[in-house]
Amino acid sequence: MNRDKYCDGIERRDFLKIGALTGGALSGLSLTNYLQMAEAGAIKNPKREKAAIFVRLAGGPSHMDTFDLKPDAPSTHRGEFKPIKTNVSGVEISELMPRLAKQCDKFSIIRGVSHNLAAHELGSLYMNTGNRPLPSLRFPTYGAVISKELESPRDLPPYVAVPNQSPGPLTGYLGLEYGPLSTGATPRAGQNMRIRGLSLGNGVTLEDIERRQNLIKKYDTAFSELEGDDEILNSLNKFDQRVYDMLRSKRTRDAFNLQKEPESISKLFTEHPFAQSCLLATRLVEAGVRFVTVQLGGWDTHQDNFTKLKEKLPELDAGLAGLFAALSAKGLLDTTSVLVTGEFGRTPKINANAGRDHYPRAMTCLLGGGGMKGGQVVGASDELGSGPKETGFTPDDIASTFYHSLGINPEKEYHTPSGRPVMIVRYGKKIKEVLS
Repeated sequence: MNRDKYCDGIERRDFLKIGALTGGALSGLSLTNYLQMAEAGAIKNPKREKAAIFVRLAGGPSHMDTFDLKPDAPSTHRGEFKPIKTNVSGVEISELMPRLAKQCDKFSIIRGVSHNLAAHELGSLYMNTGNRPLPSLRFPTYGAVISKELESPRDLPPYVAVPNQSPGPLTGYLGLEYGPLSTGATPRAGQNMRIRGLSLGNGVTLEDIERRQNLIKKYDTAFSELEGDDEILNSLNKFDQRVYDMLRSKRTRDAFNLQKEPESISKLFTEHPFAQSCLLATRLVEAGVRFVTVQLGGWDTHQDNFTKLKEKLPELDAGLAGLFAALSAKGLLDTTSVLVTGEFGRTPKINANAGRDHYPRAMTCLLGGGGMKGGQVVGASDELGSGPKETGFTPDDIASTFYHSLGINPEKEYHTPSGRPVMIVRYGKKIKEVLS
């Protein structure tokens, strides 16, 4: 299958945008030194800031074969995989995810999530923003809002996408300065990840960067009156200053270096790129990055659904199990909110090509960490997995709950460049069973 396009021809585009936030917590202290001081007791009860990890399953995974199996449904629907028990009594997931089954106490499985946008791009925009797409307005994705709302150290990118995030534009009406730093590639086990634009090469030194920055400041002063009303130019200036700060930061360089990860943590992950991306996400959050998105594609299974899932589900299993275990081991689980979702589910009835087609009327999401309650199933789909058993949940509800876990009021009102007032999430209601 061509992994560069979905079945409907939409390309997966890379977006390389670095945002800026004010702040300066720990800006003069490297992560390594800080952790050493904390371990030695020099820092009493180090305060962990809120952060989030968004795992995007691009293409739309089948809820019927992952977290909402129907073993008693007819053979036309139930599929090949059997449910297995987890470490939570009464909760079962697919047999192809045995590692994650041992981590189910750390997250909630939200079943009966439903909407009616069956196209990849529209479904993704809905699930990535919590707002139903409008032709007249582009809503900001989770990363843009969290970059704006949660203060971060100036020498770190507030928002990192591994390896990229789509669809776009990602920042909507908030502007370019709240976009992600896209790594452009997935990390390799035990290696230092070099990020384009953040790595010095070809004989360039920090002194060279310093001289360039001083020259830029002179021109900025000379032409400051001309740029005041230019939103794009202002965003690029903030971008340039943030890159300069990150280039000088040992903390940033260390955050992307998996060689510095203790063996006790790195052994929780396989060497698969998605698992290593999840490891990198925990490392970035530990360093002070506020939002990390990790993408795993390949879920658009119109044909040979079960053959393809025998490859994809072990990848997902290893990555997510390592993610939750590592966050717990690092003491980050209570302050790091995790959302795992695709853009929709897939048809309960198996098609003539042994596949499952687009199906937004029923899907499953995972919500964990960040003070949210784990070890439970919330909501349900009907006997055939064709829709919510009762009222169900919307993408707006998922977003509202996710933001609440981060201390962000989803009803907060922003203003577009034209002055139009818009709430972060217009219609969502928080899921009370998840917010303990």
